Amino acid sequence: MTGGRVVTLGETMALVRADETGSLRHVRDMSLGIGGAESNVAVGLSRLGVDASWLGRIGDDSLGARVIRELRAEGIDVRAIADADAPTGLMLKERPTASSTAVHYYRSGSAGSRLSSVDLPAGWVEEAALLHVTGITALLSDSAHAALVSAVERAKAAGVVVSFDVNYRSTLASRTTAGPLLRDIAARADIVFGGAEELSILFPGRSPERAAALLREDGCRTTVLKQGAAGATVFDETGTTVGAGFRVDVVDTVGAGDAFVAGYLSAMLEHLSAEETLHRANACGAVACLAPGDWEAAPTLRELERFLDGDADPVQR
Repeated sequence: MTGGRVVTLGETMALVRADETGSLRHVRDMSLGIGGAESNVAVGLSRLGVDASWLGRIGDDSLGARVIRELRAEGIDVRAIADADAPTGLMLKERPTASSTAVHYYRSGSAGSRLSSVDLPAGWVEEAALLHVTGITALLSDSAHAALVSAVERAKAAGVVVSFDVNYRSTLASRTTAGPLLRDIAARADIVFGGAEELSILFPGRSPERAAALLREDGCRTTVLKQGAAGATVFDETGTTVGAGFRVDVVDTVGAGDAFVAGYLSAMLEHLSAEETLHRANACGAVACLAPGDWEAAPTLRELERFLDGDADPVQR
């Protein structure tokens, strides 16, 4: 393991995925797994040699037990709180066409949405090198939002780096409602990840460049603009760094952004240059698109090296 421990918190749900193309009205074969933005990042980090810990609430049920088993199998320190009064949340994923994916969430009243500040153990945040959070948890419920803010405040007080992925979900809140809440968290973070649309939720009508400048005024050191297959751009005190994406035969894009974040954070913890960090992050995001699942294709360092040595086809920018 390298670079110190990364801790993250949020909801991980059971995931039922269609094994064939078509509407859920007609597909017959389904696969059962798990997924959640924060635990996806934890898996990606663990595979890249980073000590990772995930905390969240799960139902006291078979699906919750599966969440624990899958994450522990990936070498993650799991801090799961079993809730006897609420079920583990559920996602259904379908592929309406060969080139599209649709995800349906059944998380209202779930155990994960009942996360609260009292669930955070003493020292868990303070002893980490980095705390990673997302806008999903911030919008999940009032208690989950309070837990996230408490974790961020504790991290800042202890000098722990805070990473925030906007990861806006319109099913959880409107842009108008989400904007101020997500901006408040972004202003407390050291690193902010988001696509152009997500940054515009924080700062309506502003370009990504201007949003990054405004975040710097708030105290955020680095803004990472995720641009999908086109790559990514970093804005920080040194200026602007552009990293090209990779051309791949896409199977499933869900989870690619989380793999990107894991690649970025792992490289940052290794103190790689901005160019090297973006190169790894973009490669991790590309590899994650090569197989179905939210995290299953997140690469190990050896798999990443093999991709970069043989199959990588950078996009010219």
